[in-house]
Amino acid sequence: MAGSLRNTLHAPSLMSLGRRKVFWLFFSIGIATCNHSGSAADPPRGYSIPLIDLASDTSRQVIVDREPGQYLGHPTTVLLEDQKTMICVYPKGHGRGAIVMKRSTDGGKSWSERLPTPESWASSKETPTIHRVIDASGKKRLIIFSGLFPIRMTVSEDDGASWSELKPIGDFGGIVAMGSVERLQNGDYIALFHDDGRYIRSNATAHKPPLFHVYKTTSKDGGLTWSQPEVIAHLPKVHLCEPGLIRSPDGKQIAVLLRENSRTRNSFVIFSNDEAQTWTEPRELPGSLTGDRHVGKYGSDGRLFISFRDMTHDSPTRGDWVAWVGAYEDIVQGREGQYRVRMMDNHKGSDCAYPGVELLPDGIFVCTTYGHWTPNEPAYIVSVRLKLSELDQQAKQK
Repeated sequence: MAGSLRNTLHAPSLMSLGRRKVFWLFFSIGIATCNHSGSAADPPRGYSIPLIDLASDTSRQVIVDREPGQYLGHPTTVLLEDQKTMICVYPKGHGRGAIVMKRSTDGGKSWSERLPTPESWASSKETPTIHRVIDASGKKRLIIFSGLFPIRMTVSEDDGASWSELKPIGDFGGIVAMGSVERLQNGDYIALFHDDGRYIRSNATAHKPPLFHVYKTTSKDGGLTWSQPEVIAHLPKVHLCEPGLIRSPDGKQIAVLLRENSRTRNSFVIFSNDEAQTWTEPRELPGSLTGDRHVGKYGSDGRLFISFRDMTHDSPTRGDWVAWVGAYEDIVQGREGQYRVRMMDNHKGSDCAYPGVELLPDGIFVCTTYGHWTPNEPAYIVSVRLKLSELDQQAKQK
């Protein structure tokens, strides 16, 4: 069984960021302060909100899976209705690689050995994503998508005890399929993904420069079948991708946070006020929310906790696993939010943080992702456990 990392604790401090990152912290604060009054069209490339560092607090960390000499990456998680059973899936490799599955029955405190999986899971070509769906009759399913061409799906109707083989959902492909799945008010589901022109069709060819489009596809039968994809976001001069969907607190609006892969601008956001039928033009986000693969959940007090890979242009934690805490209205109004958190220190470039985020009944967020957490070692899967009240206490000291 995987267990907690039990190393000597060190109080989080600025110096724990390292000299290079401390320099960038003060540099980015200066940049953000100078530009804080800038227009929405040209938001700051850094941020001025407090930064809390949890990277050295190993008491919060639980190893989900680690294998000597083997890269393990890109996990997603799902929390079942008993509010303690979690399933985590991830590839044995960087995106491409056999899908591995583990289960926790105690809210992520410990994890099973690797579970048996269908033979076709070994053929997965890209990041797997797991989601809970429920059809109109109340039938519950778990579905896992595997991307590139064609996008394939595997289904479980017994909470992950058994699974179907991976099968195509249509004659289309895509990347990080499906990063977000959301139930609409009419009971349909939408699933969001992106493509850069190479995989959307069987005869697709690479564009130079790449043309990124964000797509939605719809299911009317509880996730069993999916419609042809429709474009919901595109800007010709930047590369919008990896959609992370968050509903407004009243459920009436949908926001989708987007990675910007040309690395020339901040991340972007689009909104829908009509259940994903139409979308606003992409709008640049503040530096504090700039990153890759945003996954968010609301805490019990209504604040948002959003986990992502930090790709903020001016940031002491660029390339690390970070999180943002703030209000949904901060996203709507283009505000920086309340504070940021460095979850863990990634030791190899920016290769980390395709996160799963789950909220337990006691207010604990269980945040799970991959990264190079040990210098000169392959990536492995770790969870970090936290409460917003604990972060608030640290934020007061900043």
